[in-house]
Amino acid sequence: MIDPKTLRENPENIRRAITDKRNDCDLDAVLKADADWRAKLIEVEQLRSARKTANTEMAQLTKGSPEFMAKVKDLKATSARMKAEESVLKDLEAGAREAVLTVPNIAHESVPVAPDPSGNQVVFTWGEAGPAPAHAVPHDEIPWFSRIVDFDRGSKVTGAGFPFFVGPGARLVRALVQFFLNEAGDAGYEEVSTPLFVNADSATATGALPDKEGQMYQTVEDSLYAIPTAEVPLTNFFRDEILDASSLPVYRCAYSPCFRREAGSYGKDVRGLNRVHQFDKVELVKWVHPSSSYEELEKLRRNSEQLLQKLGLPYRVLLMCTGDLGFTQSKKYDLEVWSIGQQRWLEVSSCSNFEAFQARRAGIRYRSEETGRPEYVHTLNGSALAIPRTFVAILENNLQPNGRVSIPEVLRPWFGADEIGFDD
Repeated sequence: MIDPKTLRENPENIRRAITDKRNDCDLDAVLKADADWRAKLIEVEQLRSARKTANTEMAQLTKGSPEFMAKVKDLKATSARMKAEESVLKDLEAGAREAVLTVPNIAHESVPVAPDPSGNQVVFTWGEAGPAPAHAVPHDEIPWFSRIVDFDRGSKVTGAGFPFFVGPGARLVRALVQFFLNEAGDAGYEEVSTPLFVNADSATATGALPDKEGQMYQTVEDSLYAIPTAEVPLTNFFRDEILDASSLPVYRCAYSPCFRREAGSYGKDVRGLNRVHQFDKVELVKWVHPSSSYEELEKLRRNSEQLLQKLGLPYRVLLMCTGDLGFTQSKKYDLEVWSIGQQRWLEVSSCSNFEAFQARRAGIRYRSEETGRPEYVHTLNGSALAIPRTFVAILENNLQPNGRVSIPEVLRPWFGADEIGFDD
């Protein structure tokens, strides 16, 4: 949630942020809803004060006297009006909160201002993103691919975008998850196993609602949402709590399946495992002191990059411009791995700083050692990493001329073999 002080005192900054992010938020409607609520609040407070004054004056009068009875009549009228106005106030407050939830976060000053993804900046590359050798093919064209990832039976059992991983495919997924979690633990992240469904308050706290509601699977009877990423339940771990300043930063990681309804674009963008409705991912989340949040963002980015380096996969880091920055982020890096068979980059991680945007929605604070007052923490998260496209990059970049795929050495202890391949 945007800082109410900024909303009221410097709305032009927010208007500019809305334009830079290409968001369709109606800021004038938000400002009116906020002003109407605050005006009614003043009116109700005046009625409360009048009732308090009347009670004080009555205490000084003789019970049953004409003056006392007149005050009783006035007090009843004031109380009745106040009850009616408090009901209006409650509705206006709910409307103002609902309106302000549509306002996007303000981009950090270091974020490039541009209207579309062409404004994203490549800030780092690792490895060689070279031309495809003669034997290279897209992962879904490897002759035995359907033996380790079965889309047809997944579609039969559930629907499109819900594949089965079979045999070596399932083992490779498990090996990646174990490797990612072990590396996160070594980097200081405490592992958490999260719920796979969250309530509306949790989804709203991280900004998934209302911004991404159309992309989320929802239960009808219980009004629960299948998580689009472990970020949602994990960030809410400390919802409505005040942390000790001495405990910051707090690092947590979680593996989970992720569920997303949207299928994205068509053609090469969604072929094979490039985009599916259910996928596995390890997520890193931080709650940090505001003074260190951008330093923590760089550390988070390095944590994710090191995974790709240890897997030996060429990648690049993009600093996302305002027009390609999400609703909730102040600053974001995308890590894209090179898909040699498709000759294109595939996003496998986003590392984001939300500043106090999520914390304000979630009520996550720390007690300032300087002032003794509760202040909002800054939250960050990053993928470390999303499994399907990492899986794709391993298959395509490690495909050998003999048709087998070499398994990165760091995965072999969990995978149990040096390669994937079939003799028949």
